[in-house]
Amino acid sequence: MTKCSLIRALMVAAGLMTAAAFTTPANALVEININKGNVQPLPIAVTDFLQGDLGAQVSQVIADDLQRSGLFAPINKTAFIEKIANPDVAPRFEDWKVINAQALVTGRVTKEADGRLRAEFRLWDTFAGQQMTGQQFYTQPENWRRVAHIIADAIYKQITGEDGYFDTRVVFVSESGPKTERKRQLAIMDQDGFNVRTLTNGSDLVLTPRFSPNQQEVTYMSFENQQPRVYLLQLDTGQREVVGNFPGMTFSPRFSPDGQKVIMSLQQEGNSNIYTMDLRSRTTTRLTSTAAIDTSPSYSPEGNRIVFESDRGGKQQLYVMNSDGSGQTRISFGDGSYSTPVWSPRGDLIAFTKQSGGKFSIGVMKPDGSGERILTTGFHNEGPTWAPNGRVLMFFRQAAGSGGPQLYSIDLSGYNEQAVKTPTYASDPAWSPLLQ
Repeated sequence: MTKCSLIRALMVAAGLMTAAAFTTPANALVEININKGNVQPLPIAVTDFLQGDLGAQVSQVIADDLQRSGLFAPINKTAFIEKIANPDVAPRFEDWKVINAQALVTGRVTKEADGRLRAEFRLWDTFAGQQMTGQQFYTQPENWRRVAHIIADAIYKQITGEDGYFDTRVVFVSESGPKTERKRQLAIMDQDGFNVRTLTNGSDLVLTPRFSPNQQEVTYMSFENQQPRVYLLQLDTGQREVVGNFPGMTFSPRFSPDGQKVIMSLQQEGNSNIYTMDLRSRTTTRLTSTAAIDTSPSYSPEGNRIVFESDRGGKQQLYVMNSDGSGQTRISFGDGSYSTPVWSPRGDLIAFTKQSGGKFSIGVMKPDGSGERILTTGFHNEGPTWAPNGRVLMFFRQAAGSGGPQLYSIDLSGYNEQAVKTPTYASDPAWSPLLQ
């Protein structure tokens, strides 16, 4: 069975443990308002899940997910006073208030008679002395990390009121070998850098992989047989196909929000324009027609607008247009040049790469070009991609004098920047939607 079929077969059965298990009391105190900008992380205690080593590993993944979000500050376990012996019994809340644990997570992992794992957790509001939520999940043992991510998402949503992003994957370009003979392969991993596996053999240069909304396909650019083409890759089967037999170079592909189209650039006679291809009928539609380089298109979440970059004004700037190519309007006017725009899943912001003063920055602006904010600046930062909840970005960075690029994440406050560890150099990340 393939990994993707295992994911589809994952039995995530969220069941009521008690009638109150999914109820948030009216007097609950624990919440995070993530719309306030820079948020002070919430102290939270994540206890080792019973039973055995696997329980401790599950709880560690949960704590790591929450900490990386920048919204939670897991308390060191050496500070715990109470040792949880039965997660079905209310904890001694005073013991947790003493160490300022405003929320508490308890749980267990057990093996069922049919070989499946059952993972269950409870989230407690220690100051209100109430359970906030509790759920249980069933899965095959090899999927234990995914269950931990799902639990972390449930905790994130309960406290922030918004969907989490931990049960997701990232496709990227894995780079290895010396600079003069760099091997580049498509690879996929969990959002925290674990479970990495390669998707191509590295015999040809690959660039700009992008997920389909249905999560089972990736589109990317490859220089196979020295012909730069856009490809579709089925993650389940490994089957791939060329997107259109165009006479020129095709590049910068991305799916439409409904997954029915691929939008891309086609280079002909020294300039490039933006086209869409309907994946069902294979018909193509030209959206721009300029003697310039129009590239890096990205749809709005509703699919009715497109942001792209163009040098039609002399240097790379960002433009938006309607999905039929009408109403092309420039939105970036700051110093320097702008590239790699990508529309937020929430629809409220567009992320971009900005080159100015010899440095590369990752920033965001509103779809009308207002409210530009730079989140991080360095020697070479590029290629932002959004987490599915629109709160976090991933990008790649190559530091001065380093051997190759690495992946980083940063939230919209600009304060929570973290490296995403990969076994090789890595570039061109693309974040998946939440897994189903």
